[in-house]
Order: sequence, then structure tokens, then C-alpha cells
Amino acid sequence: MLDENLPTFFFRRSSDNALLRLLFFTQNGSEPAPEYSLQKIDPNLPQSRNKYAVALGDAGFPDVIFGEVCIEPEFQQPSLSAAEARQANGAPPLPVPLIPDGFTIQLYNPEQQVAVKGEKSTWTGKESWEFEIPQRSFPLPSASRIDREQTNPVANALSPKVLFKWKRDSKFSKDMTCYMIGTSVGGRKSKDPDITIAMYKHGREPYVTIYEPNLRRLDIEDRKGLEVVLLLGAEVIREIYLTPNRDSFNIAGAPNKRKNSRPIPTSSTCPTHMPFMTGALGNMPPAKTTSPITQQPTPPLDAETIRLQTLVQQEEREREKRDLEEQKRIKRMLEEEEKERKRRDAEVAKETERLRKQFGMEGQDFGPRPNLPPRTPFGAGPGSQLQPPVPPPRPVSAEPRPHHSGGGFGGWFHGLGTSPGAPMGQGYGYGNPQPGPSSGRRRVGSADSGKMLKKKSTFF
Repeated sequence: MLDENLPTFFFRRSSDNALLRLLFFTQNGSEPAPEYSLQKIDPNLPQSRNKYAVALGDAGFPDVIFGEVCIEPEFQQPSLSAAEARQANGAPPLPVPLIPDGFTIQLYNPEQQVAVKGEKSTWTGKESWEFEIPQRSFPLPSASRIDREQTNPVANALSPKVLFKWKRDSKFSKDMTCYMIGTSVGGRKSKDPDITIAMYKHGREPYVTIYEPNLRRLDIEDRKGLEVVLLLGAEVIREIYLTPNRDSFNIAGAPNKRKNSRPIPTSSTCPTHMPFMTGALGNMPPAKTTSPITQQPTPPLDAETIRLQTLVQQEEREREKRDLEEQKRIKRMLEEEEKERKRRDAEVAKETERLRKQFGMEGQDFGPRPNLPPRTPFGAGPGSQLQPPVPPPRPVSAEPRPHHSGGGFGGWFHGLGTSPGAPMGQGYGYGNPQPGPSSGRRRVGSADSGKMLKKKSTFF
């Protein structure tokens, strides 16, 4: 239950009558009390065959009917396979009802017909049922006789109407929610944001909750008619679309769920007088039932039934004959394929033998392998250690001859220069330096060759 303060109607079965369901009303946490009654048509009546009919009336006064629904579906003859026809002994199959896309709710006082149209979403697969209720349902009071003789505002096509839609919560759920989706004037619809009006919850005790806060946003005169349409529409959608049943349409000749050899008693639990206002729910006496014990024996089969049985047997024999011929054809085809494969293998072997006799084995032996010198592994022989490449000698730079005096800048320039006749690689770590006079570089081949000499400043 969504909220105990909201108006809620519970659908409960009657313990006295299997065709009667009571709607208990509760609000603001009060104890549920019977408010409406849902009465189905008696399946034993002759006019109830191949029909679905239900009426919503007052729980205390059954003679008061607020609305009703009568659905007469179209029937289709199903096609049976050979096995199903043989199981049915050639008897024609029972027609299958086609569930209609919509239905009509008939309201009384004032009389009004509300068409409920069903549709299914191709994207999500969810089903929905749309209907509309006029904003004005009652004629305005007037002292004029002309105004009183005017047609009912409900029948006026130009009167504005409010659009509603029942939507399933999901594809696999049987719960529904009713929304107000817009308005319609003269056939032109205007979409509005969905406004929740009612919610239906499916279960062992289904119930409908009216979302009362949003009713203030509805511009509808007949609030009672809207309530009847919501309750009656939810019941019809549940029985016809959510939980469809073959017995819902009272198909003639359909097997009953409960088999009993005793005759059906006529007691007060099955009322014979039903206060329905349409031809489908009329005041007709119940049909007379007889016990299966006193029933007459089954009549013999007629010529049509015998002809159908013969036709079914002939079709069965022809089908078995076709299956046997197909098996023989497949076996023969497999044998031919096996023979063809063996023939190709024999031809290949024969051609191979002919080529062997004609050309022999010459050219297929490439002779002994040539004697190649053995390869030495990398880094095993002498000279395998890599020596750093010797760079080419630098050209002697043209600089002023050094002065032999120890003062001035001659010593500094002399230290930076290279003595003539000295090899270029000495003093730079190339090769083995020979002992001799210093070349004036910071790294020389003397005893101090591994030290960095401090740079002498010229100005300090």
C-alpha cells in the first residue's frame, strides 16, 4: 500500500458468489468498508456465450449500476498439425478468440461511452491504454425550454476533453499507473507533462490507489464518473490483457476447470435476477442443467467426421512415405560421394606412381653438405678486443713563437700551445704517453697526468 491516507480500493472475492467481487474503500487509515461491487455475467445464460461482460454497481444496493463493459471478440479457426488432428480424432478444433485492441465503458446517469484504446510500444514493448473524459458532463441549469432540449454536452464533438493513459510499469510487470497526458479540443490533442492520477498494484489482493493531491489539477465535472472509469478499466485490463484466460469469453464447448459428476445446484448463492441494463447482462432465467448420469449416450460419428479421420490417416501415410524416400535419397547420395572420393584418391596414386617410374628419384637428392670453415665465436680470437679509433692529427695552429723569458704572457701562451715535433695524441689519453717535457696542457703524460691543474688567472 502506497499511503494509508490516500483513497484506496481493494478488490476482494465474495465468499458467497464466485461471480461477485467487492471493492473495499479505505482512507486516512480507516477500516476498509465495501463501496462497489463487480458482477460478472452468469456463464450458464445462453446470451453469455462468446462474450465478456462485467458491471460495477453499488455494494449496498445491487440494483444501482454505475457502469459496465461488454466485449464480443472475433474468433479464428486454428490450423492443426497432423499429430494434433490425430489426437483430436479428426474432430474440428474449437475457435480461438482474438483479443481486441480496445473496449468501451458504458456509464449511466448521465449516459456516456468512454472508449479505451490499447497500444504497444515497438521500442520498449510496454503496453498502454488511452481514454478521454469530457470536462463538462452535465448540462447547465436554465429556465429556457430550448436550452433544456439541447443535446447533451457529452455528445458534442467540440467540447474539450481530458486525456488519460494507463501505462504498465515495465514489460514484465503487471502493475500500472494512470497519468493525465493532455487535453483534446475538436480532435486536436495537446500534450502536457504526465501527471499521476491513480496506481494499480497486482497481487493476491489487487488494489487501486487514487492520488488525491493531483485531482485538484483536473478540470472535470464528473469526478464520480472518472472514479468508475478507473476502477472498471483496471479490472477489465487485468482480466483481458494482463492475465488473459480462455474462460473469460465463455467460449461454447470450452472445458471447465472443475469436473464434477453431480448436477450444479441452484441455490441462493447464484442469483437468478441480475440488475444489468444491457442485453448481455439481461434478466434471463438460468439455463437448465442436467446431470451427466442422465445424459444421452454419445451419437455415432457422422460422415464428415469419418471423412476427416480417413484424410488424416492418408496424410500420415504419405508423410511417412516421403520421410522414407528422403532417407533413401540421402543414403544414396552419401554412398556416391564416398565412391567419388575413393576414385579421386586412386587416380592421384596412379599418377604419382607413373611420374616416379618416368623420372625416378633423380634431382631429389641434393648431395652432401659442403665443408665450410668453422666459425669462431665472437670475442674468442686475438685482436677481438676493440681499440679506440685513432683520430687524425690536428694541424699545428699558427701562433706566435713563445718567448724564452719567464715573464709576461709568454709562458701562458706556451703552456697552451703544443711543442713542435710532439705527437698530437699525447696528453689527451690516446695511446701510451712517453715521458718527456710537459706540453703545457692541464692533462699531461707525466706523473701528474691523472690530476686536473688549476686554471691560472691572467689578471689576478
